[in-house]
Amino acid sequence: MAVVSKPYALLQDIEKRSRTKALGLPQQVEVRRTWSGVGFRLGKVNLLTKLDEVDEILVSPEMTRVPSALSWVKGIANIRGMLLPIMDLKDFIDGIAIQSGRKTRIILIRKGELVSGLMVDEVFGMRHFFEEERTEAVPDVSDSLKKYLHGAFRKGDMHWGVFNMDNLAADPSFLEVAGRTG
Repeated sequence: MAVVSKPYALLQDIEKRSRTKALGLPQQVEVRRTWSGVGFRLGKVNLLTKLDEVDEILVSPEMTRVPSALSWVKGIANIRGMLLPIMDLKDFIDGIAIQSGRKTRIILIRKGELVSGLMVDEVFGMRHFFEEERTEAVPDVSDSLKKYLHGAFRKGDMHWGVFNMDNLAADPSFLEVAGRTG
């Protein structure tokens, strides 16, 4: 290595040696925004809800029926010392009760003072989508379900409606659980 006496020449020499020993720069990676949610099924319809709208996912617990409650109120369950009302979401929306099976799950939601378990046919777990997969065209569903949807995502041939839990929690008919008597 030659001795360089002038500062500028020294910097040039260091740069030249650095370039010969340096690894190539990393390739520029395209950053794509993603949306994450919890996927679930009601009947044959695949739905999503924002990740932060779900507190917990439970296997169907033992429930105690509530006298004089509407048919979609499945009962009250004791979940770690908390009494949780369990609602059949499909029955509430379309009047068709879920046939409880091994895939049936309860999605626990908290919206202010409202805490409820929503029975669904199946939960698929976390789903991730790129923002460019978002569409305003919701899946072909009943009008009663459509009012709870806020856009959708398309991935391949799958169309996932985005279910808005805030709309459900604000719906007065969801809060009115007592059946009419006499």
